[in-house]
Amino acid sequence: MRNRHDEIGLSAEQLLEMYKTMLLARRIDERMWLLNRSGKIPFVISCQGQEAAQVGAAFALDVQKDYVLPYYRDVGVVLTFGMSAKELMLSAFAKAEDPNSGGRQMPGHFGKKSCRIVTGSSPVTTQVPHAVGIALAGQMEGKDLVTFVTFGEGSSNQGDFHEGANFAGVHKLPVIFMCENNKYAISVPLEKQLACEKVSDRAIGYGMPGVTVNGNDPIEVYSAVKAAVGRARNGEGPSLIETVTYRLTAHSSDDDDRAYRAQDEIVEAKANDPLLTFSAYLKEFAILTDDLEQEIQEEIMSIVNEATDYAENAPYASPESALDYVYGE
Repeated sequence: MRNRHDEIGLSAEQLLEMYKTMLLARRIDERMWLLNRSGKIPFVISCQGQEAAQVGAAFALDVQKDYVLPYYRDVGVVLTFGMSAKELMLSAFAKAEDPNSGGRQMPGHFGKKSCRIVTGSSPVTTQVPHAVGIALAGQMEGKDLVTFVTFGEGSSNQGDFHEGANFAGVHKLPVIFMCENNKYAISVPLEKQLACEKVSDRAIGYGMPGVTVNGNDPIEVYSAVKAAVGRARNGEGPSLIETVTYRLTAHSSDDDDRAYRAQDEIVEAKANDPLLTFSAYLKEFAILTDDLEQEIQEEIMSIVNEATDYAENAPYASPESALDYVYGE
């Protein structure tokens, strides 16, 4: 196996942190499904299968000055940018301390000002023009910042994506558009969504580079995003990166995916689970051992258990607070 991490300047410590973040995202998500099925939380929209793309990309950004506008599956992105397992669980339980919305929005509507995680909303793709606007503001104010926005391949068919990409291309804005192509826009398969072969084929229409990478490989994603960050900081404008991945769960906890996709397709995808393939890569170069992996698993489960217990016992917001921030006080 070729040593690809040294070629792009990723240290063993960084690779282990990437692995831990991917694993934490997965274990949080798995716990949320159990809580949902036991009637304790109302809704889950899953990151499972897409952690490599999310974490690989986020590690290529500067968490001290860049802005992220994640879409609803991006647990790996927001963990990298400073959200905690406890905060994600508070959101799932809709508790008052939830930093995203104080328990007002469903899970997956991430937002935390201190971490430059910009709040998303339920209509898909609205985060794209917001990312472009922040990049324009940064450019006008002479700030060294990049905005990073993610969306599914279904969102790449929405007007918000095309208008945002066009504006960013015209004004050479420091935006990275990253499509997490998980093959399904809820129940609609990729071949019924796009006439072109790849989402990245659309980049040329907006005067920006477009690349398609293996979304199950965090090192490949890191490399592509790092290159896009360099172009953005050098004033060379936006980039479109398509990460080809797979959604291992139903669209959400309210969806039955047996109606639109074959189960053997999911079995095949699970054989290429990025947690398994990345773990194997790290073991190949003695960065991860079986003993260390077990230690990390136990550490992660401790974090998830503590976060679950804290959030479940935390207070709800007072009913009267539902009227806050509606009208000018």
